Order: sequence, then C-alpha cells, then structure tokens
Amino acid sequence: MQPFRIDIDQGIAELVLDHPPVNAFDSNGWTAIATALDQLGADPEVRVIVLRAEGRGFCAGVDIKELAANPDLIVTVNKGNYDSFRAVHRNPKPVIVAVHGFVLGGGIGLCGAADILVASTCARFGVPEVDRGAMGGGAHLQRLFPVQKVRHMYFTGEMIDAEEAYRLGAVERVVLRSELREAALEIARRIAAKSPEMIALAKEALTGIEDGNLEDKYRWEQGFTLQAYRALDSQEARDAFVEKRSAQFAG
Repeated sequence: MQPFRIDIDQGIAELVLDHPPVNAFDSNGWTAIATALDQLGADPEVRVIVLRAEGRGFCAGVDIKELAANPDLIVTVNKGNYDSFRAVHRNPKPVIVAVHGFVLGGGIGLCGAADILVASTCARFGVPEVDRGAMGGGAHLQRLFPVQKVRHMYFTGEMIDAEEAYRLGAVERVVLRSELREAALEIARRIAAKSPEMIALAKEALTGIEDGNLEDKYRWEQGFTLQAYRALDSQEARDAFVEKRSAQFAG
C-alpha cells in the first residue's frame, strides 16, 4: 500500500502524505513519492500539484529505524530523497506545498523544492540531521531562509515556527490548520485558470535563473551524508534515537 493518496479535480492534483505515525518514509516510500510526482507532472489533465499531509505533522523525513537496522540502505534512501525533491523542483507543473505540525529532514527538502509554500500556525521547521548522524537538507533550507539562519538551525537543531518562516519570506500564507487545505487550493485554482503553456514556460524560466543548481548542491551534500554514515558517531546517534536514549560520543 502506498504511503500517500492522490486526488485529481478540475486540473488540480492533490498528493496527500498519509503514513502514520509521523510521515517518515523508508527507501521504497521515497521512491514511490518521486514516481508519483513525475507521473503527475506528465499528466496533461494536471495543471497544478498540491502536496500536503494528514496526521500529526507534514513529514518527519526518512525512516531512521530502517537505516539503523541496515546502514547500507543510505545509498537507496539518498536516491529516493534526491528524486523526490527533484520531482518537485523540476516538475513542469507548479507545486504548492501545504504544511502543518513538524517539518523535518526530508520534509524540508520537499518545502525547499516547492514553488509556493503555505503553512498552518502550528507548523515548525527543523533539520535534526546532525543529531541523527547524517547530513543533507541544507541546500533546500537555504532556498527558504538566509545563510546564517540556516547555519544556526543546522548546527543547533533548533526549530522555527510558521510566523518566523513567514517573516523570513519562505511562506506565502500562515493560516489555521482547519483552513490550510483551502488556502492551498485557492492559490492552485488561480494558477490552474491560466494558460498551461504560459505557466510551464514561466516555471522553466524562473527555475533557470535561480542562483546555482539546487540538484547539484544537494548531490554535494549527499556525499557528506555517505561519509557521515561511515562514522561511529553516526551509528551511535541512530541507535540512541531508536532506543530513546541520549547518545554517548567518543572523546
């Protein structure tokens, strides 16, 4: 069973993440998300994609338990993450991401790859990678927030809320949780009413003038993720997370 569902109505596709308890996806889950996004991008009936979630939060990233049990899967997980974020950023259709609750790790990647981001008042953004013995997400986080804010979040693991994300310019709207889906759909309807050809050209043009190549930057980071996973501290961080205890690092 796929960890999400898809609904298409009047040119708007909703891909809804729904994998309790925290929308954390294993290697197969990330691969499936990427494939679904690519298929929606190629569907002539789809003009806009809305990516949102059910449950306690938007996305907690990768399934740490899978990686703690088999660290060699990091290569497959890396590819699934890369393909999913690329499928949002390089999708020929505009992608609106609507978030609530926790937005962590891979959830940051999806948001940082998006065209437009809306958030509920309860949304909180964070990158706990350092505390999980991993790397990655900085390129997408830096597409959302200023460089020094990114480094503070990355080094400390501290999260920021929706209002701060709005103040920093990453979020288009902050609404109540009960209004989140409609807020995303309202923007999607305005875009869907326009010429699909013009919108496709606009997205390609805007992506082309961005500073640097997001996918190349993320690939650079993933090399350090692989290096991190070979360190003893990385395994200890994952084991401590799974066992719900404090990590004990050498030295």
